[in-house]
Amino acid sequence: MSGRPEILFPLFAEVTKLAGVGPKLAQNLAQMGIARPRDLLLTLPHGGVDRSLKTSIRDVVAPCVVTVEVEIGLHHPNAVKGRPYRVTVQDAQTSFQLVFFHARADWLRQTLPTGQRRIVSGKLEIFDGVAQIVHPDHILRRAEAEEIPVFEPTYPLTAGVSQKVMLRASQAALDLLPDFVEWIEPGLKKAQNWPDWKVAMQTAHRPAGNSDISPRAKFRERLAYDEIFAHQLTLALARANIKRARGLPSVATGKLQSKVLKSLPYKPTSAQQNAIAEIADDLAAPVRMSRLLQGDVGSGKTLVALMALLTVVEAGGQGVMMAPTEILARQHLESLLPMADAAGVVMEVLTGRDKGAERAAKLGALAAGKIHILIGTHAVFQRDVEFKNLRLAVIDEQHRFGVTQRMELGAKGRAVDVLVMTATPIPRSLALAQYGDMDVSVLDEKPPGRQPIKTVVLSANRLDEVIDHLKSALAEGRQAYWVCPLVNESEAVEWTAAEDRFRTLRLVLGEDSVGLVHGQMPAAEKDTAMRRFVAGETRVLVATTVIEVGVDVPNASIIVVEQAENFGLAQLHQLRGRVGRGTAKSSCLLMYTPPLGDTATKRLAALRESEDGFLLAETDLKLRGAGDVLGVQQSGLPKFRIADLETQPDLMKTAQDDARMLLGTDPELSGVRGQAARVLLFFMEQDKAMRLISVG
Repeated sequence: MSGRPEILFPLFAEVTKLAGVGPKLAQNLAQMGIARPRDLLLTLPHGGVDRSLKTSIRDVVAPCVVTVEVEIGLHHPNAVKGRPYRVTVQDAQTSFQLVFFHARADWLRQTLPTGQRRIVSGKLEIFDGVAQIVHPDHILRRAEAEEIPVFEPTYPLTAGVSQKVMLRASQAALDLLPDFVEWIEPGLKKAQNWPDWKVAMQTAHRPAGNSDISPRAKFRERLAYDEIFAHQLTLALARANIKRARGLPSVATGKLQSKVLKSLPYKPTSAQQNAIAEIADDLAAPVRMSRLLQGDVGSGKTLVALMALLTVVEAGGQGVMMAPTEILARQHLESLLPMADAAGVVMEVLTGRDKGAERAAKLGALAAGKIHILIGTHAVFQRDVEFKNLRLAVIDEQHRFGVTQRMELGAKGRAVDVLVMTATPIPRSLALAQYGDMDVSVLDEKPPGRQPIKTVVLSANRLDEVIDHLKSALAEGRQAYWVCPLVNESEAVEWTAAEDRFRTLRLVLGEDSVGLVHGQMPAAEKDTAMRRFVAGETRVLVATTVIEVGVDVPNASIIVVEQAENFGLAQLHQLRGRVGRGTAKSSCLLMYTPPLGDTATKRLAALRESEDGFLLAETDLKLRGAGDVLGVQQSGLPKFRIADLETQPDLMKTAQDDARMLLGTDPELSGVRGQAARVLLFFMEQDKAMRLISVG
C-alpha cells in the first residue's frame, strides 16, 4: 500500500493553489485546521441566511437579514468625527436608512448614486424608532442580483476569515471535486436513499434552506456515514490484524476455577457466567483475543477477570492484571488473594514502590514462572520486567491506558491475549467508536447482596444538617466518604478545597476520625490514609475524585458529594458506587450550590431516579455530548468533522457491520469496492489503516 491515489492529488495540494487564497489568508485558515482543499470540503456550513428578495422591509420583523430593491434618496454626510454617514432609501412601501461608519464619502456617492435603483442586503434593525441597515453585506445593480445566493450558507470563522472569503474558497474547492467510485455497499445506499458523494458534497456546501443544514438531511447523513465508515474500517483492519496474529490457545481444565467457585458464598450471575464462557472460547482459539468487558458499578468484573487469568494458568501460562493506580493495584491484590489462595495459585503485586532486593526477588520469580498472576501499575511496562510465559493481560479502566500501551504489553509475551475492563458504562455508539476493534462482553446484572442506594439531592446551605446526619451515622459505627468539588480542572484549587473541608470536619467530628486523600499527596501518604480508612481507624475519608474508581470498603455506607452540579453523570454514578457494598442501608448525598442550571437539574434528577449505569450513560450523552462523556483528552474518541455521535448513533453500528463484512469478503481491499474504500481511507487520512493493510 504505497502513496496516496492520484485522484486525490488536487484535494491535497496547498490551499494557496485555490483562486483568491494568498499566503496571509492561508495562515488564517490554518487557525481553523484548514491547510488543503480537502479540509475546506470537510468544513461544512453550520447555518444559513435567507437572502431571498422581498418587496419591502415591511415583509419582515426586525432584527433580521433582509434583501430588497430600493431607490436611492438623499445622502446625509456627517462632519462630526465618529458620527455615521446616512443614506435614505425607498423600497416599494416605505423608506429607511443605510448607515456607514468611517466610510469614504466619494466611494459612497459612486456606489449609491441618488435617483438610481440598487439591491441591498443586510441586517435590518430599529434604532430610535428608525429602520436602518448598518454596512449592508451586498449592494448590487439589478443585473448583478444573481450574485446573492437565495440562501447563503454561514461557515465557522476565525479572525481574518469572513463569510464571503469562506464562500469563495469553498466554491473553489468544490470545483476540484473528482468522480469517485462508490465505496458504500449498493443495497445500503439505496435503502438509506443516499446521494452520490459528489452531489452530497455540493449540496452540503450550497444548502437551499435551513432543513439542508440539519444532520438528518440525506446528503449530510451520507457524508457523516463516509467519515464513520472510514473510522470503523480502520478499527476493523486493526481487529483483523490482531486476529491474524497467531495466538497461543489456552484451554481451561477448570481445576483451579472450580476451587474458587466453591470458595464463594454466592453463585455468579448469568451475565458473569456468559462473559466467562465468551472469554474462555476466545482464549482457547488459536488467534489473539481482543475483548472489552464492560460492566456497571458492582457488577462483578473482577471475578470474571480472575476466571480468565486462572484459565491461562491452568494451561501452563501466566497472567498480568494492570490497574491505573497503586491504590487500585493493591486493592485488587487484597480482594483476589483469598480466591487465589483457595486455588493454590501464586499472586504478587508490582508497583513503582517496589525497590532493591524485594523488586529483584519478584522479577526473578516472575521470569522463572513461579509467580502465576502479577498485579501491577504501569511499572509492569519497564524493560526489566520479564515473564516466563505471559498469555493474558487484563487492563483495568481502559481509558487510562492508550492503545499504544496495549500494544507494548502485548509485546511482553509471544502472543498475549488482551482483556480490557471498564466500569464506565459507555453508550453503545461511543463504545463502537472507541472500542470498535474489540469484541464486547457486557455485565448488566448486579450480584446478589448489593444494597440499593438512596440518592438525595440537597442545597449547599443545608451543610450543617448533613454534618449532623454524619455525626449520628458515625456514632452507629458507620463510615463515610466526603468528595470535594471538581474545581474547573485546576488540581491545586481542588486539593485546597479538600484540605479546607478536612480541617472543618476534624473540628466537628474529632481529629482522629477524619482522613484525607488527594492527587497532590505523595503515594505513601495516600496509601496510609487509604489503609487507615479501610481498617476502620478513620471514619470519614475526605477525597477528591481520586476515589472514583474501584475503591472497596464494605463498611462505608454514606457518600457526600459537594458541588455535584460540576460532575458528569457517569462520574457521579461511579462515585455513588463506592457505597452499597456491605449489608448496611446506603445513601448518597449530592450537594449543589443554587441556582441550578437546566442541564445540572436534569442530571441530578436522572441520578436520583436510576441506578442503571447504561441508562444513565445514554442520558449523559444526550445532555452533554460525546466529547464530554468520555473526556475528549483521554477518551481515544475520533474527532469527527461532520459526523455527530449524539444525533447519529445508528450510523456507527451500520458502519461497523459494513466494514467487517467488506473485510470478510475482501481482506486485502483489492476488489472494486475495496479499492474505492482505500481511496476513502486516504481521503479521511486514516494512515493507520494504510499501514495495517501494508503489514497485512
